[in-house]
Amino acid sequence: MGLKVAVQMDPIEHINIASDSTFVLMLEGQRRGHSHFVYEPQDMALRTDEDGRVRVFATGRCVLVRDVEGDHFTAKAPETHDLSDFDVVLMRQDPPFDMAYITATHLLEHLPASTLVVNDPVAVRNAPEKLLVLEFAEFTPPTLITRNRAAIEEFRREHGDIILKPLYGHGGAGVFRLTANDANFSALYELFAANFREPFIVQQYLPQVASEGDKRIVLVDGELAGVLNRRPQAGEVRSNMVVGGQAELADPSAADLAIVEAVGPRLRELGLLFAGLDVIGGRLTEINVTSPTGLRAILRLGGPDIPAMIWDAIERKLTERRG
Repeated sequence: MGLKVAVQMDPIEHINIASDSTFVLMLEGQRRGHSHFVYEPQDMALRTDEDGRVRVFATGRCVLVRDVEGDHFTAKAPETHDLSDFDVVLMRQDPPFDMAYITATHLLEHLPASTLVVNDPVAVRNAPEKLLVLEFAEFTPPTLITRNRAAIEEFRREHGDIILKPLYGHGGAGVFRLTANDANFSALYELFAANFREPFIVQQYLPQVASEGDKRIVLVDGELAGVLNRRPQAGEVRSNMVVGGQAELADPSAADLAIVEAVGPRLRELGLLFAGLDVIGGRLTEINVTSPTGLRAILRLGGPDIPAMIWDAIERKLTERRG
């Protein structure tokens, strides 16, 4: 029987279907007979009734999707639905992980257990991508989280070559490499201090990114599903595909498998069904859980059908919940 699926996402009109993981998940869901209702986070509403019941609504559109560039969906007129009427809610809007994002997780937390939210909103809220990795510090490069200038300067003196990036950034935005003698440190620190209220994240630069690339290891319900390697362009420190990183399929190394073995059970325990680990030179740098990507690229390169794996896991969890 087809599932009723609500998809919390960015405007469907503006997605790039050639690379969008949410879109390829919807294609697979529709192939299985599931229906899709799409809405944006700002179109959610929570209300309480006189009997104390809490209900979460969203205004959006029922859509049919197709893999045709420039004509990738057909939508009905806007409707408002109680999200508890859906079997599944896919929380798939892109970061930034700001108060609007956090508020959306609070609203979704009020849905009953009969509605499966992927990923679990409580776990998403409590597991920012650059902080969750600290549970696995034995696999990470030396890391500092602070906005204290003296602490950053000391870390830089110790490690020489460092990466400075926003704690809640995404897509490679605001990622800077600072070598031991880089004269831009003061100006860059002032820029970060003026634009971010939260601490920054500083990590030892891993030179393997230039020669080996940056792996995106996709996990489905804690299990290894596929590996995508992203190589930065010449003269670029970032390997994110959104900034021009070149993608290729890869096999996991022994170090990668050790990371998966350690991290996978924890993600399954938290209800983080779809996650992406970022690994450079056998070192874990981020755990992406808000809106992981890479599915389309893996399929395009002839890799495993991870959208099918994700729907298999969703359907299995719903069956388990319903006894």
